[in-house]
Amino acid sequence: MTPARFAVALPAGQWSTDPAVVNAHRWDRSGWQPAGRPIGVAFAREVTDVQAVLRAASAARVAVTVRGAGTGLAGGAAASAGSVVLDLSGMNRIRELSVTDAVAVVEPGVITADLDRAAREVGLCYAPDPASAAISTIGGNIATNAGGLSCAKYGVTRESVLGLDVVLADGERISTGRRTVKGVAGYDLTGLFVGSEGTLGVVVGATVRLRPAPRSTVTLAAFFDTFAEAAEAVTALGVAGIVVAVAELLDGRTVRAVDAATGSDLASAGEVFLLVQTDGSGAGEEADAVEGILAERARKVRRSVDEATAEALLAARRSALPALERLGRVLIEDIAVPRGRMAQAAARIVEIGAATGVDIFTLAHAADGNLHPIIVVDPVDPVDPVDPVDPADPAIPERAWHAAEQIFATALDLGGTVTGEHGVGVLKRRWLATELGSRSHDLQLRLRQVFDPAGILNPGRAI
Repeated sequence: MTPARFAVALPAGQWSTDPAVVNAHRWDRSGWQPAGRPIGVAFAREVTDVQAVLRAASAARVAVTVRGAGTGLAGGAAASAGSVVLDLSGMNRIRELSVTDAVAVVEPGVITADLDRAAREVGLCYAPDPASAAISTIGGNIATNAGGLSCAKYGVTRESVLGLDVVLADGERISTGRRTVKGVAGYDLTGLFVGSEGTLGVVVGATVRLRPAPRSTVTLAAFFDTFAEAAEAVTALGVAGIVVAVAELLDGRTVRAVDAATGSDLASAGEVFLLVQTDGSGAGEEADAVEGILAERARKVRRSVDEATAEALLAARRSALPALERLGRVLIEDIAVPRGRMAQAAARIVEIGAATGVDIFTLAHAADGNLHPIIVVDPVDPVDPVDPVDPADPAIPERAWHAAEQIFATALDLGGTVTGEHGVGVLKRRWLATELGSRSHDLQLRLRQVFDPAGILNPGRAI
């Protein structure tokens, strides 16, 4: 199979083998770099482009890696040697936004924040809110079943996807789901495709649920001496029956990194930072209850008095990952445990860091027990901060893998999962069978073969 076959299948200018273009599409934000190079990049603008690429790839048994914005954190969009990268970022149109039905029909390359912004112009909102919302695409969110800051109240991406248009491995287009909020006819193929990480088909369109934009929000920041105290406070909110929209927790090391990167002074108020937000018509009353519970446990509680103050507090949370990326190359982990065991998980992560000699920073979507232990793999040399220790080395040091494996084991030991929202990709495949069990894992492998018998869709990823 020669690259020229793909050039012929696509309109002029939508196929590239230029080394600079290929290099820019080889990997995602996970930090994992596969060996070898893809043979080229196909830029889809229409559904027919996707069908043409998959038909050509299926006929020649060439692997296809589907890519949106490349913001994935598990290696799912890192292209393997000899594969074709199918770039969907150019399919970025909002086809319909219905106030009457509270739905939007979108292409996969639509930026998440752009959809939410368009919905808010008509009094609605798109609830899923990954930290990468300003740059990640709806298609990528669907592929990984992305979570984010507001999951505890509004759920992960799957809860907002009503129907999909999908191109299968052989180029056939199918539609799943429906436009209605309710509907139970047949197997839930929509739910199956959401989170399948490009291994069952290529999403080329989505009908997503919109919700009324909150009439008001209240943001609070609480500061604690220990992670355990902050986690216990979040648990207390749940026990009190308060469903907050956001509950984000940063450990002390992360707080200090944010301060260093942004010039903020969070650490002066406390070692651990907890951001809580309530929304809706009862936001003020809920915030009063939240403030009372936090005040009993925190060193200090701040309550936003205006939108600018609230945005500043949210910005501190959103700047956490960029702040850590300034320190060196990062390996971003993603586990979830029962909410009542967050403190145990965080304490164990500290022990793992000490035992393996790696730097681990922890932040969490605390309301649903989703922790992100972030390993700084190649710390920046403090004497020469412009140049990391080894920025060109694609290998993840063995000590970092050892720490990551212990983190995954901790999640399973505590009754949790090795991925709460980022997906399995390539980085967590070795742990998937352990979590699923051999029988369930085998059934999922057989299911994958039904949709992609030739095995061309993102091989070596997810299941």
